[in-house]
Amino acid sequence: MYNCLRYESHEGVARIWLNRPDRFNAFNNDMSYELQDALKQVHKDGSIRVVVLGGEGKAFCSGQDLKDIAGTKRSLSDSLYQRYNPIIRAMRGLAKPIVCRLHGVAAGAGCSLALACDFVVASHEATLIEVFVNVGLVLDSGSSFFLPRLVGSNRAFELATMGGKVSAQQAFDWGMINRVVAAEELDNELAMVVDYYRLAPTKAIGLMKSMLNRSMESNLESMLQYEAYCQEIAGYSQDYAEGVQAFTEKRKPRFGGR
Repeated sequence: MYNCLRYESHEGVARIWLNRPDRFNAFNNDMSYELQDALKQVHKDGSIRVVVLGGEGKAFCSGQDLKDIAGTKRSLSDSLYQRYNPIIRAMRGLAKPIVCRLHGVAAGAGCSLALACDFVVASHEATLIEVFVNVGLVLDSGSSFFLPRLVGSNRAFELATMGGKVSAQQAFDWGMINRVVAAEELDNELAMVVDYYRLAPTKAIGLMKSMLNRSMESNLESMLQYEAYCQEIAGYSQDYAEGVQAFTEKRKPRFGGR
């Protein structure tokens, strides 16, 4: 289906692999639009309960392919409106968890892409870098939103304006990622996280993702009301009925994601 992505779906898990390994999975036009399309497919497919986002080859994603746009005049704001912003909106609006398999470098828009995921499992060799300042540009693709919320304003300013590499261990210590493991353990750790979400109550998790998104811009009273609204929806789900029945029967629930 795609030239710059590899997409596969099996047993409730959609796996999206950025597939330009010779360019360290840097974004060109095709890859950005294909990723938009893949996220739409995940949204439409009711059988998908968790998404894995990773990169082929030696890197996760090195950001925009500067060679692809060298010598051309283009509106960078139009590029964001048409190519990158729809990706980030789709990721944050998806009512299913997105787990990032982070290895190698995540730079520029690639770093933003990793930070936009719900759960990040990283190899200890991975690095993140907000590389924009090194070419005289500003943060984009959501980094100005995610970064200060994850690491605080002062550290976010340093990372944005000095463009230094952040090791996987530093990123873990600073709360930017969820897991850091040896390179040879990356896929085992990823599988455990994905298996958890594959069998979890997807409807409730999607609602909680929406709640946490909204909490960043809301006050306590607004969140109390939104919690009540979401809890009403969750209370009518099949997973809630199954969870209560499993509790009374003293067994592990078998959630169906609805």
